[in-house]
Formats: sequence, structure tokens, C-alpha cells
Amino acid sequence: MRRTVAGFLVAFCLVGCSVWTSGVAQAPAVQSAADHPSEQRTLAGGSGAPTHDATWWKHAVIYEIYPRSFQDTNGDGIGDLNGIRERMGYLEALGVDAIWIAPMYPSPQVDFGYDISDYESVDSQYGTMKDFDALLAAGKQHHVRIILDMVLNHTSDKHRWFVESASSRTNPKADWYVWNDGVKVDAPGVTAYQKRFEHDGMVPPNNWESLFGGSAWEWVPARKQFYYHRFYKQQPDLNWRNPAVEKAMFDTMRFWLDKGVAGFRLDAIPELFEDPQLRNNTETGGVNAQGDPNMTSQYTSNLPEVHEVIRRMRAMVNSYPGDRVLIGETYLPNMAEMLKWYGGAARNELELPMDMLVGFSDGYSAAHFRQTIGAAETELDGAQPLFVFDNHDNARSITRYGDGVHDVAIAKTVAAMLLTTRATALTYYGAEIGMPTTPPTRKQDVKDPIGITGWPKEKGRDGERTPMQWTPGLDAGFSTAKTTWLPIAPDYKTVNVQTESGEPESLLNWYKELIALRRTNAALHDGGFVMLDAGDANVLAYVRTAPQGSAPVVVAINMSGQAKTVSLDVSKAGVKGKTARTIAASEDSLKGLTSLENVQLPAYSAWVVEVR
Repeated sequence: MRRTVAGFLVAFCLVGCSVWTSGVAQAPAVQSAADHPSEQRTLAGGSGAPTHDATWWKHAVIYEIYPRSFQDTNGDGIGDLNGIRERMGYLEALGVDAIWIAPMYPSPQVDFGYDISDYESVDSQYGTMKDFDALLAAGKQHHVRIILDMVLNHTSDKHRWFVESASSRTNPKADWYVWNDGVKVDAPGVTAYQKRFEHDGMVPPNNWESLFGGSAWEWVPARKQFYYHRFYKQQPDLNWRNPAVEKAMFDTMRFWLDKGVAGFRLDAIPELFEDPQLRNNTETGGVNAQGDPNMTSQYTSNLPEVHEVIRRMRAMVNSYPGDRVLIGETYLPNMAEMLKWYGGAARNELELPMDMLVGFSDGYSAAHFRQTIGAAETELDGAQPLFVFDNHDNARSITRYGDGVHDVAIAKTVAAMLLTTRATALTYYGAEIGMPTTPPTRKQDVKDPIGITGWPKEKGRDGERTPMQWTPGLDAGFSTAKTTWLPIAPDYKTVNVQTESGEPESLLNWYKELIALRRTNAALHDGGFVMLDAGDANVLAYVRTAPQGSAPVVVAINMSGQAKTVSLDVSKAGVKGKTARTIAASEDSLKGLTSLENVQLPAYSAWVVEVR
């Protein structure tokens, strides 16, 4: 659901397959939660018992790649699949288990790939199917799985299905999209907003808006009807009430599963269905950046019918070997709604709905993260959370949380939360080196259409999509082109992989250190989770309880701009030891500490210790 944070808050105010083992170093053998009956979900603030489940995605670090921006190998200023393949060694060294590649299918690029014109091919600007096959092979060699973005809600208006559907009311695909006659402009109840989109005396049937501005209904003279588009008008919504649509889209997914992809990230998946009665969404007052009325999405998003589709999809994907995974782009208002996307107790829908409440709502505070991480631990019935702080639609976390002075230190605390909790970790290219959001300063430089229509209140998403910064040299090592598709951020001479690789205290090396611990430390790999010090306004602290024969791990993060002294009482987590052994610390002063008592945490610091 490609939208900004602000948009999310407004909307929710209301077949031989090529598979392989993960290559992850295995933690010591552990007992399951069933071997610890006294600990099972009895500890405040989390699932206290360790578990052991070798399913790869439950321990994974997944790395989103925006293909236009990762690595250009042919000098046209646009990243490509061969560029991703060339950087597989870097991804393996970082510790990535899988990459999610944003759409690389043929597309008119109105929404930079999220408007797909052919689901079973590769856009020529990114390469060929041969290049994709080589990428899969390189991933296998480097123990990095490939996850594809699958856009099921809509196609491009240039897709052959829509071209046929729009041609008449009687063609074989006439009912593959959401069409409506509209209502007469002078009909009772027609609003002034609807009248803005009048055609031949007809207006859209209701007040539904595109998330990218204007009415969600577009007139087609050949049919004398409107079609529905939740996003840009060039992205008509498929009619998922038509079984032929489901079959066609499932067949497309099988095409890539047969090639050996590890699964899919499902774009805008709550948007598949709309209210068949076409009831108006509720207006909430005021206007958005595009000048349209603010309104809820109760009749256009997260309708119950979508879960039936997901259950069938999960069964189809489960027919393939290798623990293929379905990840959902699920901007949801609370944990109760999140649990539905797992399939509730049946666990027969998505393996990993994205939890956007932790990393994309509210601000940077111990109270916020304690509440949201705690909710994921206590209100999902033990399901595996997926945390995410950065993606291609939102300002980067180092920019959202940074204060302009301690940005890197704050980014290290965010990395600590992402990589030491029980959740599967989803990160975004450049987060590991601290790439900031670099928005355009002039409207004429904007590439993202939503930034053009919403300027200056909405500057679009170009700022979080700038090219990856590899070196301090030409084009930051991203390209050899005279002009890259988006400008290189001006900080590239210091914020880049080459420079940070040689700096022991860099953000990049902090990521590598934490990811390595996540793989090899038994408590971080398989331990339970218990929140500590619920009343502390500044320090977030928690325990990863230990599998049998291993040491528990305590994580303490100071989220204030002043040093804080804490004594960490781990007894409520069933931990008896008091001797601390630092295994990771973002500040040198923490590295030699041996006690959990009277610990002085520097401003914006993270401390990770084993307790003996």
C-alpha cells in the first residue's frame, strides 16, 4: 500500500524448484516451549519461554532492494538485476538471509514498477529473464534467497487484460476489473466532490478517493463506465470477486515459484476487495495534501473477503518445498487486526504480516517502543512478528528519529531493536550505512507523481529512493552515468560502504556485529522475550531468555539525550545470574562492564549482554 506515514494514519483513523538451506549458522540445540511449562506465556511483557524452530524465515534478516537504486552495471543511471548479482558478496557478508526485490516486471513506470504490464517477464531496463536466472543462481551460491514483490490489487492500464476489458462491455475480460455506470450528476445525494468528475452527465458512484489524489473512479468512453483505481488512474483495480482473476494471478505466482523464488511480498494486500454496495467512506474533516477531503477507508480496505483469498493462496504456496513465505504489506490499526492476517489460531494465512505499528507510527521514545513491541509479543498468540523501520514509501528512520546531532547513535539503537528482538527483521538498502532521506528541493526535480500533485505539502518518495552509496568516488560507486535517475545524496563521500567498512565503530559494522550475534547467540536466535522496567521513561530494556545450557541476554537502550543510570532486575524473567558479559555495545564505556547494577548508559546508546 504505497503511501506515506501521514497517509497511513489518515486512512486508519478509523516443477522442479531450486531451493536450498539458509546457510545460517545453527545455534546450540535447545528445548522447546513445551519443555518449560512453568514459563509458557506467564511472564509479563512477552513470551518468556525459549523455542526451537528451524524455519528459515523465523530468524531471517530480509533486505529490501529498490532495483532502480541499488547498482547500475550498464551506465544508464538506473540500477539493474546484474547489479544486484554483483553485490551478492556484500549481502552475504552483511548477513542477509533473503532479499525482497521491488517490482522488476515490465511496466510503463508511472509508479516505478508498481504498475505492471506483464507479470511473467523482466523489464528491459533491469535486464532479461536470463539475468534473473543468473541472479537466482548467485543467490543460491551466496545463501541469499530471492523474494519478489507481487502486486495483486491492480495492473497497469497498459496490461493486455485491461486493454481488452476497457474495449467493450461484452469482451471475455469485461468483468476482470471493477466497473460501474456511475450515477446521474443531478441524482439525490450526489456531493460537490463527485460533481468535479462528471462525464457525459454521469459522476462516480460514490466519494471514494485515490490514495494518490482525486476520485478513485476514471471514465472510459468506450464502455461509458467508470473503473475503480485505489492508486493512480493508470493502476486499475482487478475484480477479485471474479474467480478467473484469482486463477490468473495464482498462475502468475506459480510461474515464479517454479523458478525457485523463496516467496512474495504482497503489495497493498488489504486493498483487494471493495464494498459491493459502494457505500461512501466517512469524511473526517479537512483536506489532504492533494486538496481532497480527508476520509476513512472502511469500505475500500481490509474487507473480510480478502482472508478467504489468502487462505487459498497459502495452501497453494505450501504445496512447494522449502518453506516459501508470504509477507504482507499490512498497515493495520492494532494487534487484533494483525492477528487476523496470520489466520488467527489456524495460522493458515500470511506467515509474516508487516508490523508497521512499531517502526512507522508515533515517535522515538521508550514508551512507544515498549508498548508496540510488547503488544507484538503478547497479543499475537505467539505468532512470529515482522518488524520494519524503513522502506521505499516512508522517510528513512535515521531522518525520522534523528535530531541532527546524534543521528548515527540513534540509528544504532534502532538497529538494536530490529535485530535483537524475537521478530523477523526487515531492513532497506542503505539503512545499514545511515543513508538519510534526501527530498527534492524544487518541484521541477520531482520524479514521484504524488510529489508532483501534492507539492509542496507532499514532496513524494524520491528522498528515500536515492541511489545506494558504495564508495566516495564517481556516482558513489552506483553508476558511471553522467546523470543518475535520482541524484546521489550529497553526503556520499562519508556515508558509504567503502568508508564505513574501514571504521570499526561505524553504523555498518554495528549492523554486521548484531546480525552475526543474531545468528550465533542461542538466546538471540531462539530465546523468549520478557520486557523489563515498564515504568522507565527513557530506557527500553528486555531479556531474551536462554535455551537450556545457554546464557540469557539482556538488551538495554537509552533513548534520551542524557546519560541514564539503571539497575536491571532480571529476576522477574526467571533469570538468576547477576554477572554481565558485554557482547555488543554502541559506546566504548559499556564494553567492560560486568554488573547489571548501577549501569550508566550514555545518551542514545545500546548495550547487549549475556547474564551468567
